[in-house]
Amino acid sequence: MGSALLIVDVQNDFTEGGALAVTGGDAVASAVSELLAAHRGDYDVVVASRDWHDPAGDNGGHFADDPDYVDTWPVHCVADTDGAAYDPLLVTEAVTHHVRKGQGAPAYSMFEGVTDDGATTATILQDHGILSADVVGIATDHCVRATALDAIAHGVHVRILTDLVAGVGAESSAAALGELAHAGAELVESGSRR
Repeated sequence: MGSALLIVDVQNDFTEGGALAVTGGDAVASAVSELLAAHRGDYDVVVASRDWHDPAGDNGGHFADDPDYVDTWPVHCVADTDGAAYDPLLVTEAVTHHVRKGQGAPAYSMFEGVTDDGATTATILQDHGILSADVVGIATDHCVRATALDAIAHGVHVRILTDLVAGVGAESSAAALGELAHAGAELVESGSRR
């Protein structure tokens, strides 16, 4: 039974000082790096996603001058900019697959993205016989939620490492974790995951 670590959108624009900064983002980046340093051998694959939006246009209505912060957002994570880069506190050497999503369209789940050679997250997991995945990253109430729900829909047993996620809002993050638990995800802290 293969196991994966799914690292969702630990990028400069989503951590402190970014265009859509989430409080605790830098701490998540550091803690995920520590997890990988200590437990890389526990995972058959490590998949990391990044928002990678087109520099021109509104990316399918994703960007707006007057965003509602539900379906529309300020400009963020534009391809090949510093905002789209991984947070420097995230050590990525152990990442086996890098997925880019949101290229010209809204995308929340890493399952909506592709690697440089066109592989999807679903294909990566299937090809490596992955039946369980730990999910970490940003933001609990948006892209972490969407990624975990898609993983569950693909038949993967999901654990959300609750100390390695950060959300936009306390209430919306709690609601997202409740929804994920109801959908079958385990909610555990990284120290008690095994």
